[in-house]
Amino acid sequence: MKSSESKADNLSVAIEYIRRAADDNANAICFPEFLMGYSPAKQDVKTLANTAETVNRGKFVTALRRAARINNIPMIATIYEKSDNIVEQRVYDTAVMIDSTGKISSVYRKLHLYDALGFKESAKFIAGDKINKPVMFGSARVGIMICYDIRFPEMSRILAGYGADVLIIPSAWVHGILKEEHWQTMLKARAIENGSFVIAPDQVGNIYTGRSMIIDPFGVVLLDMGNREGMEIVEIDTSRVRDVRASLPLLENRRTDVYGNNLDIFCKNRDIEKTLSNTH
Repeated sequence: MKSSESKADNLSVAIEYIRRAADDNANAICFPEFLMGYSPAKQDVKTLANTAETVNRGKFVTALRRAARINNIPMIATIYEKSDNIVEQRVYDTAVMIDSTGKISSVYRKLHLYDALGFKESAKFIAGDKINKPVMFGSARVGIMICYDIRFPEMSRILAGYGADVLIIPSAWVHGILKEEHWQTMLKARAIENGSFVIAPDQVGNIYTGRSMIIDPFGVVLLDMGNREGMEIVEIDTSRVRDVRASLPLLENRRTDVYGNNLDIFCKNRDIEKTLSNTH
């Protein structure tokens, strides 16, 4: 999807996609990050704050919930979510899972903010503080990540450990040197190392790469939409997860008895990074 700067127009496009997906007998629909509107580097905190809504009472999510119920189809959509802190102008980058009855079944706030390669999302967004456990989405147990989260393999491994057989990753992947290569490589890696399907709808146009992809648990690319806006339907057979994990038992072969003795290295690395940052 190529989101415009008009929240109302983006909502209309989304509802039309939902109707089309239902007419084509799809069991679920997944939208990319920044569904409410694209977020170029020049977009300021005030603009996002004025665009943002709450999950439970916002008109955007309410309309999507109604569309899910009318069309009897679950979805994953994204919003700019207002903070409960009235003095905080920054917003959350949030993925909302809605079931086929219109009920909200999961709300995930982006954990890793894109403070890299010349961007600083933390100036506009508030980081989430938890990894949501997988929930049923149609017939699959789904874990949700958002965009930059894919660069942190710990997160996808935790979701797989909690039982996710599908990882859904709404994204707005910014183009740049080797960025498409990174996108494809890491999506395949997250699928292979966890024996999970990866579904990654991505923004197209504006400053984004497109390349929405679906990858199976053995790394087979089932869909690559290139630089094209639109909708594709792909059949996902979750028995493939069981078969791949049986033949390539990476989760079973982990040496958690050894890993546990080295978990403090994560904290040490963070302390070292903070020290270097303060020194510079």
